Amino acid sequence: MFPSQFQPLSLGRAPAAFSHPDWMFEIKFDGFRALAQVEHGRCKLVSRNGNEFRSFRTLSESLGSEVKHSAVLDGEIVSLGADGKPLFYDLLFRRGEPRFVAFDLLHCDGKDLRYSPLIERKQKLRAVLPSESSSFLYCD
Repeated sequence: MFPSQFQPLSLGRAPAAFSHPDWMFEIKFDGFRALAQVEHGRCKLVSRNGNEFRSFRTLSESLGSEVKHSAVLDGEIVSLGADGKPLFYDLLFRRGEPRFVAFDLLHCDGKDLRYSPLIERKQKLRAVLPSESSSFLYCD
């Protein structure tokens, strides 16, 4: 698998809400922040602290079979209600179906993308993810 040099990027805080054309804004999902490390048809879901999420084995297996690239994806493990809203307690108590919401691509097919512009990484991320998936969601 990939070296432990990859860690989910931390959220930034601003003193007040703002809008600016040079900034991108994404939905904050309520779940477990994770990296999906995919290589040779296998996926390892890793927490911010570097611990493997072993309780989401079925999700890991599904992600490993659906992504056809060697990649490190930054995202959130979530459980969603019928209305598409995150249900954290369903995820926490394993009542809901876990899904991986991917919002960044840090590494792909041997290339470190962390220093590439975010808009380029998101375009590559969309190309790496399967167009139809029961396990993945792309965070636009």
